[in-house]
Amino acid sequence: MEEQTMSETRICANCGAEHPIEDMYQAEGDWLCEDCANRLTVICDHCADRVYEENAVEDDTHTLCDHCFDEYYVRCDDCGRIIHRDRAYWDGDDNAYCMSCWDEHSEVIHEYSYTPDLVFHGKGLRHFGVELEIDDGGTVNSNAQKLLDIANKDAENLYIKTDGSLDEGLELVTHPMTLEYHLNEMPWAEVLRKARSMDYLSHAAGTCGLHVHISRLAFGCTYEQQEAAIARLLYFVEKFWAELLRFSRRTQSQMNRWAARYGIRLTPSEQMSHAKNSCAGRYTAVNLTNADTVEIRMFRGTLKLNTLKATLQMVNHLVEVAISMSDTAVQELSWFDFLDEIKEPELIQYLKERRLYVNEPVTASEEE
Repeated sequence: MEEQTMSETRICANCGAEHPIEDMYQAEGDWLCEDCANRLTVICDHCADRVYEENAVEDDTHTLCDHCFDEYYVRCDDCGRIIHRDRAYWDGDDNAYCMSCWDEHSEVIHEYSYTPDLVFHGKGLRHFGVELEIDDGGTVNSNAQKLLDIANKDAENLYIKTDGSLDEGLELVTHPMTLEYHLNEMPWAEVLRKARSMDYLSHAAGTCGLHVHISRLAFGCTYEQQEAAIARLLYFVEKFWAELLRFSRRTQSQMNRWAARYGIRLTPSEQMSHAKNSCAGRYTAVNLTNADTVEIRMFRGTLKLNTLKATLQMVNHLVEVAISMSDTAVQELSWFDFLDEIKEPELIQYLKERRLYVNEPVTASEEE
């Protein structure tokens, strides 16, 4: 006589019917028949546990048990949508937002006229502030926030503004930094890589500049010292206009529009008075209209790390010439005498790429 195996059964906690255990479902410690399980429960998207629908946390696209919601998700404080904590945007008061609400409400991208309380990085009086324009990737807060998260991870290094000259872009503005800080502390490599990954362009956009502000105190502590040194800087730029135009990666017509020259004069002091009387405004290669900085506006934008480093090193050499040489020495200086002082490998590499160093051809990777 065959031995009959009794199938194990359970009572449905909702309807009271008895069913074989293999036909039953568990939800929050209860056994339910298939019919009651289908009507009363849902599956958590995150952990795949079955929970009563009345206890689930849901929106149009998410169904979650309360444990997973509390642990991994939040609701947008604006529209109420459920968002994963890793993809939420947080304001200073710890409110969470989805991407679209963040773009509508946050002030991550400031107006063009905005200037924060400046934070000076690095020792000494020679500080450089960079304005790097990037375009074609969107003027959207969520993109800007990603760049700020990288740049400001360890210190207040960067803020972001709109710029009317850009189509769909951002202007990245650093706080004043020494050259050493720019090269070794500011996470430029990661910022540029992130911008490229979000489909921004700079050199290739054609609309973008790379402007470098030099603190006036870099040129001397008295007004007279500053004026004399800045005069030599102006003279150098006019004297070596052809070389600096090639260095800048801009066309002459772009230069005329965004960074016009004043025109060469016989001496640095004549150069200075000519510049001051020119009424040229700020769209000049060397902009003198700011109270605390001298702005070099001639360079085209870039997302290439070596080009950015080389540009900052070049500006540093321009300052060095302006403060350490006499008027006569600058007037007698040749381009090759100037190159003799350059030792930085990034700058030498870039000068070779632009055919400004020696007639030694090098292969350059494409600008972005």
